[in-house]
Amino acid sequence: MRKQIPNIITLLNLLAGCIAITMAFSGNFTAVVLWVAVAALFDFLDGMAARLLKAYSPIGKELDSLADVVSFGVAPAIAVYVLLRDHLSLPAALGSLSSLVPYFAFLIPLFSAYRLAKFNLDERQSSSFLGLPTPANALFWISYCYGMVQFSPLDDRFLYLTYALILLLSLLMVSELPMFSLKIKSLQLKANIQQFTMLLLSAGLIAIWGIIGIAWSILTYIAISLFTSLIKRRTNK
Repeated sequence: MRKQIPNIITLLNLLAGCIAITMAFSGNFTAVVLWVAVAALFDFLDGMAARLLKAYSPIGKELDSLADVVSFGVAPAIAVYVLLRDHLSLPAALGSLSSLVPYFAFLIPLFSAYRLAKFNLDERQSSSFLGLPTPANALFWISYCYGMVQFSPLDDRFLYLTYALILLLSLLMVSELPMFSLKIKSLQLKANIQQFTMLLLSAGLIAIWGIIGIAWSILTYIAISLFTSLIKRRTNK
């Protein structure tokens, strides 16, 4: 039974993701934020439980990816789908094609699934990441959708912005951009400077912007990772 505890926590991640999907379809974006955040918490706890209990298993690894596709791929995609369908003004020039516009959101779970499969096979990502992690991508989108709904209806400029961000973040998920993990393995400042900086900045952004600050935090995380990568490349030349 002890070895099943991490798997049970992973299934709770999946359950939270399923609830987030139902909340997205009903247009309750505040609840979507809550339940995806709960899923992210369970996603963190299942790994911690596996390490503490030494309960690693092949089925646990597969379950984790399956749960993540739902919670961090499908759930945010449904939120974006509803945003595009109900809250953004579409260009009149699209005519009958306008009904297809919301389906662009489903690039998110497609790239999320590919990223998770790639992550499972990539032994280089044990202590850091290559590409944007799916939970970070999901947290960006639920925060973005929540913020956009507060100001809807929005003109078609925001449609193009949303499309551009879907493409950019989806490509980042499967990119080779080195991105640091937020796991803090010791309390030494020097060894965790990126993590502590990110946590402080995120706390400040969320304090200022509330839920919308989550999206700004993820963009800050990407910017710090990109800046660090450029510095390392120059140093190694």
